[in-house]
Amino acid sequence: MSRTVYHVTYSNELEKWKVIKENSSRVSSYHDTKSAAIEEAKRLAKKNIPSQVKVHNQDGTISDEWTYGDDPFPPRG
Repeated sequence: MSRTVYHVTYSNELEKWKVIKENSSRVSSYHDTKSAAIEEAKRLAKKNIPSQVKVHNQDGTISDEWTYGDDPFPPRG
């Protein structure tokens, strides 16, 4: 079973933060603040364990990430 990854990114066009599931073309939700988008991404991730949330800055770099549940591909030894 693979991990579901949610990204929190900034939309320059809409000037809003968005939550989007990795490999999906559809945005899950839009938010006025980064913190509101992070909370929604965490809520979705906790409902879909194993999962991960990756938070991006406005320049695209990753600032934070959280993992929920066991890693489906744990390293050996």
